[in-house]
Amino acid sequence: MIDEATLNRAVSAGIVDAAQRDALLSLARNEARTEQQASSETASLSVDDQMRLVGGGNDIFVTVGIVLLFSGALFALQAVLPSDSMTLAALLAAASWVVAEIVTRQKRMRLSSTLLALVFSASALALLTDFISTRFSLPGTINAFSLLALRDDALPIGLMMGGGLIAAAALYFARFKVPVLAAIVAIAATGVAFLAAVLVYYDQMVGGSIAAPAPDQLAQVLSDALAIPLVCGMIIFAVAVFLDLHDRDRQTVWSDCAFWLHVVSAPLLVHPLFILATGQDVLAGRIEPGMGASVLLGLMMVVFVLVALAIDRRSLLAPTLAYFGSVGIYYLINGAANTTGIPPFALILVTIGAIVILFGAGWQRIRRLIIRPLLPTSLLDRLPPIKA
Repeated sequence: MIDEATLNRAVSAGIVDAAQRDALLSLARNEARTEQQASSETASLSVDDQMRLVGGGNDIFVTVGIVLLFSGALFALQAVLPSDSMTLAALLAAASWVVAEIVTRQKRMRLSSTLLALVFSASALALLTDFISTRFSLPGTINAFSLLALRDDALPIGLMMGGGLIAAAALYFARFKVPVLAAIVAIAATGVAFLAAVLVYYDQMVGGSIAAPAPDQLAQVLSDALAIPLVCGMIIFAVAVFLDLHDRDRQTVWSDCAFWLHVVSAPLLVHPLFILATGQDVLAGRIEPGMGASVLLGLMMVVFVLVALAIDRRSLLAPTLAYFGSVGIYYLINGAANTTGIPPFALILVTIGAIVILFGAGWQRIRRLIIRPLLPTSLLDRLPPIKA
């Protein structure tokens, strides 16, 4: 490519005049700008709702090494230290932090970083569990029944467990910016909220404000309790959408955090709505939706598909197909299966597989055909761009 200095010398030598020089420079700048835009669009297309989990073959290789390293260290430490020793969890947490200083901070290996973050979170949770068990003299493992038996200490224990895990994940994220920790924080916060709701209900029942449920009312009580994860799922989903809207091209770590938040929010949204729509017996596990529930089930499937297409997140659609598709389609095609002799399970697999392939292969085309004419331009400009 001829640079500007060469063209200036050509003008001085009388080879070209000044107007021709300016025209050539303008053409070169336009071509460079076009190539840059094409490169940017290609990079944007390559993202396409990926969570950027694997950074290449070397990343997988290092991940295998981390698994071997920590597995060997765990067995070796268990042979030297008691299995319930807080020192064991503390050493594993410290080791994951030290390894992350190289793997995450320096090399930015994605899969290895995710694994190290999970190891650190699990070690922090084990450390908190051992500390709480020793501090409150809890027998055995911590569960809902042992917490209710120690009502006065139940809320402090829950706050220490959930709050401590959130604090540890936040500290690790501040240092290493690993997106999967957003899911850890969301799960811990949901657990604390659910525990608080259970304690409020327990106090009202013990205080006589509400009557203790009869055995035949337990299923309804459990169904009502699903309002807590439903509300938490809505909040987590709202946070994920907020992060998506502030990174429409999905180039930053916050977009990856939004992916993991969608992964957590999807089952929290889908499962309670699924039970409410079908009238599922939570205790017995029976699902017998009538005609009205089947219609509502179909409408909910459509709504979730449209929302997933609008925000360009297949992670929201996957559990929708798993819950709504499998059970809803089962009852829709059960009659056909009985008359043809084809097992319903086979029809479920065929139907779900076809839907997954359809959306997987033509996701952006489906977004373009459905979302673009459905939503106003003012809203489309705030959503992730629809790629041509």
